Amino acid sequence: MGLAYTSEEIYNRAYMKNLIIVESPAKARTITNFLSKEYKVIASKGHIRDLPKSNFGITLDDETGDLIPKYSISRDVNPIVKELKKLAKQAETVFIATDEDREGEAIGYHIAKAIGKEPTDLPRIVFHEITKSAILHAIENPRKIDMDSVDAQQTRRLLDRIVGYKLSPLLANKIQKGLSAGRVQSSTLKLVVEKEREIKAFKPEEYWTIETLFEKNINASIYDYNGLKIEKLTIKTEADATEIVSSAKSESFIVSKLEKTKRKTKTPPPFMTSTLQQTASTQLGFSPKKTMMVAQKLYEGVKTDQGTMGVITYMRTDSMNLAKEAVSAARDYIKVNFGDKYLPAKAKNYVTKSKGAQEAHEAIRPTMVEFDSKLAADYLSSDELKLYRLIYNRFLACQMTEAEMESQSIMFKGDKCTFKASGRKLLFDGFYKVTGHGDKDKLLPDLTKGQSVSLDDIKQAQHFTEPPARYNEASLIKKLESLGIGRPSTYAPTVTTLQTRKYIELEKKRIHPTEIAFTVIEMLESYFPEIVDSGFTSNMEETLDEVAEGKTDWQTILKAFYTPFLQKVEDGKKNIKSLKVAIPTGENCPKCESELLLRKGRYGEFIACSNFPKCKYTKNTDGTEIEGPEETDEKCEKCGSMMVIKNSKRGKFLACSAYPKCKNAKSLEPSVELKVPCPECGGKLQEREGRRGKFFGCVNYPKCKFIANYEPVDKKCPECDYTMGIKHLKAGDTYECFKCKHKIETNA
Repeated sequence: MGLAYTSEEIYNRAYMKNLIIVESPAKARTITNFLSKEYKVIASKGHIRDLPKSNFGITLDDETGDLIPKYSISRDVNPIVKELKKLAKQAETVFIATDEDREGEAIGYHIAKAIGKEPTDLPRIVFHEITKSAILHAIENPRKIDMDSVDAQQTRRLLDRIVGYKLSPLLANKIQKGLSAGRVQSSTLKLVVEKEREIKAFKPEEYWTIETLFEKNINASIYDYNGLKIEKLTIKTEADATEIVSSAKSESFIVSKLEKTKRKTKTPPPFMTSTLQQTASTQLGFSPKKTMMVAQKLYEGVKTDQGTMGVITYMRTDSMNLAKEAVSAARDYIKVNFGDKYLPAKAKNYVTKSKGAQEAHEAIRPTMVEFDSKLAADYLSSDELKLYRLIYNRFLACQMTEAEMESQSIMFKGDKCTFKASGRKLLFDGFYKVTGHGDKDKLLPDLTKGQSVSLDDIKQAQHFTEPPARYNEASLIKKLESLGIGRPSTYAPTVTTLQTRKYIELEKKRIHPTEIAFTVIEMLESYFPEIVDSGFTSNMEETLDEVAEGKTDWQTILKAFYTPFLQKVEDGKKNIKSLKVAIPTGENCPKCESELLLRKGRYGEFIACSNFPKCKYTKNTDGTEIEGPEETDEKCEKCGSMMVIKNSKRGKFLACSAYPKCKNAKSLEPSVELKVPCPECGGKLQEREGRRGKFFGCVNYPKCKFIANYEPVDKKCPECDYTMGIKHLKAGDTYECFKCKHKIETNA
């Protein structure tokens, strides 16, 4: 009997000789456009092997003491792995084409392991832009997976797991449930807390300024008095200011000095990850997270006049190198469109100041200089166009001539007082031709030396020094970069994690630490100073660079950290006193006469008996008693115990009385039935309310265990023909497949 093949398998056997595995479906679709039918491009959708979520996932080798990661494949990605294995068996050659940084190298390594291949046996292709020429060049010049980079990524992953898995429970036990610690996360949080400490310790100082208006509407500031130069903070009191003003009113003034100086403004370097995030924040109002999401789309492929392709190079980079071909194309474009005076004699090269910059080999630039902002406007969405224009103009600017400015100054001298007026004039716009120049010319009138001038007006004003400004997301990332904390791929996720964990809050785009952040940092500073020390974190990044360069053994790094750290955690369990917030209220418990304490819980502040757990009396801060579970006649469909009514942040809900053995919970409200059938069994789907909010589940539970946290809709996935759901995101509504996670924008 012959083997039976599906139509897809017959197609693949007839045409596919080469399989290319990337991370992203969008990236896969773009690359597919450039290749013949002999190539099939498929996405792993990110990491397919990782440390398990349910346990530590690291064991010690009894003989060597090495830390051995126990990677696992999660249930969510099993269908993807199965598909990869099937296609890998059919292909003559399997190419790994993940991003060229440590994370991408590690993803490629895990893909190879998951499909049963030896990682170093598979050809590894790399590219910094997703264009046809770049892809074809990469296929013609494959290399092997860089195991040093893989080991560097594994070291980072294991260090973060050790810190997070061992230290977070200690924070939860000693301070508050739900807290977490992390190597980069905690040192970043310390920067925010230190800034807040500076602000709280700040004492304002009084100072006065004196401004004048001379004839011809010339504004001038006090420069010196009685031969002493006057700078900011020099005039400390109102009496000092009044003395200068009184003297100036009685004096006659002449033009004592006229000066004009020319200076050049250097061209800005091309963008790397941190500077792109900072500039997009200040000029476009984009958060770092949004910047990276939009940049990812531009990199992976968008519609252009030449078809779908990537229009910028890889956006996670701390390099400022530029390909010679790209620079040459930029210079040709500048010459044709702006003229020779905007083109320097030689191409400009830039060197990054970032420590250990080697995450990628190029700065962020457009892949096609002919795809300018005007042309891009016909193809890109609003946000895509804004960010693309920023990248495109910065790239052109870095290869243009410098801008030239003329600074003007006039000194008005009296008997005791000298005042200075300043002006400026743009002589040649240079690179400002593409980036724009926000400042307007401030020209001073033509005067002659020795000329008498009249003082038309003079004013004194009181001021107080301001405390240091809090970080915004852009300035925090700039600080992280300057200290060498983290790498391009970690900046935006670190800030997001701190927000998610409620360690920081954004108010008018400024970062404020919460009260719990101070408690956490104080504990870490006392017992785990290396975790919050920026120097330690920065040095660890340099050590990881050495691992990636093959100069240091990764297990040596892990072993040197692991044992002493675990000992500190064990000592902390015994020696650190509880830091849980418990403030005496001055009241006694109505049930047992013990003292009542103000505490903080998951849902805010509440008052509880100090005799807990013997006495479980609690009340809200407004004085209303918190009721215990209310009994019902309903039985739990999971274990048969009685259901009770409990209170939560979202209101009352039904829960199993056998909790925590049985964690069944559901809404008191009647379930809303959906028109879309269950994709697993065809049964009815209902909208329900659980402990973690709204979700959608099948009525045939527990026989059918389909569950979704976003609403299923009547739309099939074009990739796997499974049911899709709709996500309501800040960036816009998006359809996402429940099975393969393929995404489609609702306006696509």
